[in-house]
Amino acid sequence: MRIDKDLLSRFEHGLDPQNIEESVISAEIIGYGEISSIFKIGGDDETACKRMPLFIDRSSAEKYEKQYHEYCGLLGKAGITLPEHETVIIDDVPDRPVTLYIVQEKLPENRLGHRLINQLGPEDFEKMIEKIVSDIAKIWAFNRTALPALELAIDGQLSNWVWVDEKKGLTMYYIDTSTPLYRKEGNEQLDPELLLQSAPSFLRWLIRWLFLDDVMNRYYDQRLVYIDLAANLFKEQRPDLIPATMDIINRHINDSKGPLTFKEVEKYYKEDKLIWTLFLAFRRIDRWLTTKIFRKRYEFILPGKIKR
Repeated sequence: MRIDKDLLSRFEHGLDPQNIEESVISAEIIGYGEISSIFKIGGDDETACKRMPLFIDRSSAEKYEKQYHEYCGLLGKAGITLPEHETVIIDDVPDRPVTLYIVQEKLPENRLGHRLINQLGPEDFEKMIEKIVSDIAKIWAFNRTALPALELAIDGQLSNWVWVDEKKGLTMYYIDTSTPLYRKEGNEQLDPELLLQSAPSFLRWLIRWLFLDDVMNRYYDQRLVYIDLAANLFKEQRPDLIPATMDIINRHINDSKGPLTFKEVEKYYKEDKLIWTLFLAFRRIDRWLTTKIFRKRYEFILPGKIKR
């Protein structure tokens, strides 16, 4: 995979986060993360670039970069297939945070899991869910052999998977590697404060107190990761697919709580929806205060209205 580091540098230097169309180098937003935005830059159809303006200095970006690559390597050892990827740090823009770009091989957008649910027939949909659920199970199979030295986590929602028809057959790729959640000897490797950099400074204490542990810890619980996958179908406006998804998940669950229930999935979705709706609302308030009242630059690019 070829990476044009000079293009990324010029893009970051000329980027206006609140007026993308007025940036020096043209770009198209192709996705959003909770702390990042994903671009196709300058007509490049081969790579997707995730922008993360989170770091106070280069050393903190380099620490994250090392964790990112270690996490990707561990996912590979667990049996998860990732697209080609690389990282680039931009630290020479005056009066700006240090920004790290994750550059991934761009996979077909129409093969993203949350889009395929509206294209596949029932049989192929179940094959896709079976593959995702089986891949998630690989993480806990890895953990059983690696604990206590290592423990991996994963966010299994539909938009993080791409099911690509290749010459060798159908391949499931996992693409959401930008939050390297893993523990060594029980110690979280990712600094949780990084996740708060995109939150309003005046509310970070509240989010830290109410939500941060819950959001990070859920991805270490296999049952919750499966529930999150099923609940994601509410957000994607396809609750009709939840029963079939639960049937597949329940063939993989082996814990004392028994099989998933629709009520359990629905309750989780309502709580999760509240957390992320509030978080995005707070960020929009922060953007307004920063740009309109304090007349400063707001580094993050927020999505429009999200249908949940």
